[in-house]
Amino acid sequence: MGATGPVVRAAGPADFPAVAQLTLAAYRADGQLDSDGRYAAVLADVATRAADGTVLVAADPATGELLGSVTFVLPGSRYAEISGPGEAEFRMLAVHPDAQGRGVGELLIRSCAERAVRSGRRALVICTRRGFAGVAQRIYARLGFTRTPERDWSPAPGVDLMALRLDLAGADGVPVGVGSPSGGTG
Repeated sequence: MGATGPVVRAAGPADFPAVAQLTLAAYRADGQLDSDGRYAAVLADVATRAADGTVLVAADPATGELLGSVTFVLPGSRYAEISGPGEAEFRMLAVHPDAQGRGVGELLIRSCAERAVRSGRRALVICTRRGFAGVAQRIYARLGFTRTPERDWSPAPGVDLMALRLDLAGADGVPVGVGSPSGGTG
């Protein structure tokens, strides 16, 4: 990673193969791929994600290497799972195993929150797999996401998802929990 930290930008078609590879590598390393490969196919289909949402990437500014990605979606789109009116959602947050621990995931989440605020959304939501209490869970807690158990759900037998929500509009109008990006050091 360069001295200034990663740069977040929208992914273009030329990025899609690298986004697919890094997403699969991250989910594989975290033990989150199903044995039948169906979810792997969904994760690897970056073109469809980009057509139905915005795929953001964090790239090393010096080398252009992609370090992580996330899909930002609005309610009613193909990849929205739990977002409703006034909310935005992010899905498929992935940081390449070699780039983990450098603040890339937090930077991508903050970028989604900022994008949500710019689009007039009051909250950002995410579903996370129950039983995976890794780094992402700690980042969500640190940024102020709270559990919304009434929205928990299961897309397939044995896959239980917990819903989390981040309120974005503070009393002073400043987004809650997003502040200044950590610059990739968190």
